[in-house]
Amino acid sequence: MSLATHFKGWAKPGIVPPGPAAGATPESNETLDAISGYFRLFQRADGHRFSTDDILTAWYGTTWCPSARTALDLGSGLGTVGMIAAWRLPGTKWVTVEAQSESAALARKSARYNGLEDRYEIREGDFRDAAMLAAKEKFDLITGSPPYFPPGHGVTSDDPQKLACRFELRGTIADYAAVAARHLAPGGFFAFVFPHESAQFARVVAALRAAGLVLVRKRPVIFREGDAPLIALFGCMRADDLPELFRGQTWTEPSLTIRTADGKIHPEYSAVKLSIGFPP
Repeated sequence: MSLATHFKGWAKPGIVPPGPAAGATPESNETLDAISGYFRLFQRADGHRFSTDDILTAWYGTTWCPSARTALDLGSGLGTVGMIAAWRLPGTKWVTVEAQSESAALARKSARYNGLEDRYEIREGDFRDAAMLAAKEKFDLITGSPPYFPPGHGVTSDDPQKLACRFELRGTIADYAAVAARHLAPGGFFAFVFPHESAQFARVVAALRAAGLVLVRKRPVIFREGDAPLIALFGCMRADDLPELFRGQTWTEPSLTIRTADGKIHPEYSAVKLSIGFPP
């Protein structure tokens, strides 16, 4: 039964992709999961899975740069951020860069399923490698969901895919900021997610300053009503693209709450999910 029949007065939005007709079906160790409207994502059943952080990054970037013609997703993993954003911006051409072969292969499969191959290029390699992106390549929107922790600072995993998504094995927030600064088009917007606590926020500030970027807005995220924010969404631009008056100003938006105190989806997060094609 389709979701449209589950929710009276609501129909699943967006185009219907080719799906299995494109030769993309899950293997025995894979799941095929909804991400936006009719778009779906292939994931390993026991591997790295897409998260709320990914959903929010895609939503935030596309919300504040809705007219992007070209876009880049750094360290794109399974393709969650890029594909949700591509669903929201159907006229945008995407380049994504991912170093892990396993994740890149799953992203290619999802791109076929979702009918994105003509405007969604997946490059396999380390985005810090100068050969991955030509100097002349510029993007109106750049997104990133960097790993949060240096190696050894947290609970590790024996699974290489999970390990690389959590720990800074191929680049830190400083690397993400440096590459974004080099490849932002004039007036372009760089959106990413990172921990909100003071020591981690200090790393964000240092990374942006070193890259010549200005933090123009941030939005703390509270996972349960009453708790302190654990992560934040950040929006940056190149300092050279801003009048001097605005270079030292950051707009801190009201916190976004994911769940109410009793564990239900918060109405505001429900509105976020509705905007990316999930039922109300």
